[in-house]
Amino acid sequence: MKKFTYIMLSIVLFGAKSLYAQTPKGDVLIQNATVLTVTQGTLEETDVLVEDGIIKKIGKDLSASGSIETIDATGKFLMPGIIDAHSHLALDVVNEASAPITAQVSMADVVNPFDVGIYRALAGGTTVAHGLHGSANAIGGQSITMKFRYGTYNPEDIFMKEAPRTIKFALGENPTRVHGRGKNIQPRTRMGVEAIIRNGFAEAQQYKKAWESYNSVKDKKNSTATPPTYDLRLQTLADILDGKIIIHCHSYRADEIYMLINVCRDFGVDKLVFTHVNEGFKVAPELAKYTMGASVFSDWWAYKFEVYYSTAYNAAILMENDVITSINSDSDELIRHLYHEAAKTQRYGGLTDEQALSLITINPAKQLGIDEFVGSIEEGKQGDLVIFDHHPLSVYAVPQMTFIDGVKYFDINEDEDDQRIKVSPTEMVEPVYLKAEDERCMHGVELFMQEAAAFNHTH
Repeated sequence: MKKFTYIMLSIVLFGAKSLYAQTPKGDVLIQNATVLTVTQGTLEETDVLVEDGIIKKIGKDLSASGSIETIDATGKFLMPGIIDAHSHLALDVVNEASAPITAQVSMADVVNPFDVGIYRALAGGTTVAHGLHGSANAIGGQSITMKFRYGTYNPEDIFMKEAPRTIKFALGENPTRVHGRGKNIQPRTRMGVEAIIRNGFAEAQQYKKAWESYNSVKDKKNSTATPPTYDLRLQTLADILDGKIIIHCHSYRADEIYMLINVCRDFGVDKLVFTHVNEGFKVAPELAKYTMGASVFSDWWAYKFEVYYSTAYNAAILMENDVITSINSDSDELIRHLYHEAAKTQRYGGLTDEQALSLITINPAKQLGIDEFVGSIEEGKQGDLVIFDHHPLSVYAVPQMTFIDGVKYFDINEDEDDQRIKVSPTEMVEPVYLKAEDERCMHGVELFMQEAAAFNHTH
């Protein structure tokens, strides 16, 4: 009897845990809005009904049961939740800078759900962000796509589980400064960065071959085959070669962008997105033909030597050359107003409203492999929505409400002075940046940079 009781208790606890693991799904009816679908034009005085987290219906004069919250959005604008393809928000650490290849580490292990920056991003209409490893390594750690379900104590509630795996690569000054000048190991030059990546892929090919040979004979009669040693670093690289992981590569110069395109082509890798890409306009046809696109800054450059050759027309040039283009933040401050960043492409390049909005919605969704779920307002997609008081590309626009899966996470009328959900008595006042802070991609590598400075001074 006691054994039976234990079994039943285990079943109940397992069921309760499974139930607890479900992320919240909401119902809401938003009426009479100007709906900016991004993919299907602008719909005037239109209703959007979300049920159980999914956009159920788009049309006029929709009705819902009495239990569903109804919001009158007359005179307001409704757009898809904003998506940031390059962020380090809500990550406790960014760089595992101990080796040029650290594919075995994962940003999912260091997500901080208490970061009040999540709420600030929601207040700017951002619902999804791609949390990346830093750019200290030629091949960094695996990244994590997050939905900003602020208020949870469980980091996994923030993970967007439908999103494919992604990983961070980096070219140029950052990996060469950290490892070459900082530790006097490869890579010290851009040549060395290419060699590190080629050698990593070649090693992964050998690892794959060893496992394929073992798997081909292990079940045969009287087989004495022994499995190769499992190596998470090489397995991750092998998964890249097999197309299971999307590369997002930190890059600036056209020559090194073209270099990585060729390296990936040599190894049969086609899931590749370049990020920052300040000289992307020089290789736009190649980016359009061989990659999943480019995620750029609107008008941010000249913060280090390799970022001096740039133009605010970069995004528009890439768009006009059929490159899937997005605008990213790489900043806990810029992520709060990506709609302003997108609007700059109308001043510098004359993009249409739909093109400009696609830079922060459907295009980053494509680059993250989540466009079947989010990035536009379509029936069947997830209910990630933002209500603005003006058109979101207007300088006067202010987000009013932000929804994820039909659940309201931000309402300007319910905005408290302090939205932190965990406050330490020893914590200093949380800083609010009014400008983009230092390059976030290099967070945590100060020790190596000091060593680099010492190296330069001594030699």
